[in-house]
Amino acid sequence: MSQAALTISSKNYSSWSLRGWLLCRMAGLNFAEVLVELDDEARQELLLLSPSVLVPRLTHNDVTVWDTLAIAEYLHEVVPDAGLWPTERAARARCRSVSGEMHSGFHNLRSALPMNLKARHASFKIFSGARPDVERVRAIWTECLEASGGPWLFGTTPTVADAMYAPVCTRFRTYAVELEPRLAAYVETVLSWPLMGEWTEGAMVEPDEIVELEVEF
Repeated sequence: MSQAALTISSKNYSSWSLRGWLLCRMAGLNFAEVLVELDDEARQELLLLSPSVLVPRLTHNDVTVWDTLAIAEYLHEVVPDAGLWPTERAARARCRSVSGEMHSGFHNLRSALPMNLKARHASFKIFSGARPDVERVRAIWTECLEASGGPWLFGTTPTVADAMYAPVCTRFRTYAVELEPRLAAYVETVLSWPLMGEWTEGAMVEPDEIVELEVEF
């Protein structure tokens, strides 16, 4: 496949950058990473004060595509054998549904539990507005794992849904969210994914910090 470029921002804080990066790697795309500096616009995006327009952005041949689900669909068209979506129609429909739900919802979870791979909070009180979001994630994971048998949401290999929920797995670890054993095992599956390990290594060496996202309790 031709050389491509993926524009991303902070590996420590940017959940959308992580999703786009995972999708490109899952598709086997040969791409260069283009990092945007943490200027005022990028900071606003990470602080959820503006919509995602900078990252992730994929440039491939003469095509530029942004928005994580749009990137997923583009990659599926370019590399249909990559297995980004399940092959079975009903599973594929559910995968698209739960991926879309993460894409458009869970605003309270995002604001209450910002992604921060460097941080660990052994005891963290989730404010009441975010608890329904956490419960909904638990329900989605349970339904998918029961239907597929795991260890990934849709079976034996990762799909778009796992890329979409990977940042949630990091949040649940960062803020010590309690999970039943089956869901805890899923989180461990995602966090031990070699691609997640590679991304996390990059996050650990980032020099920049966004004070507003360094929650202290």
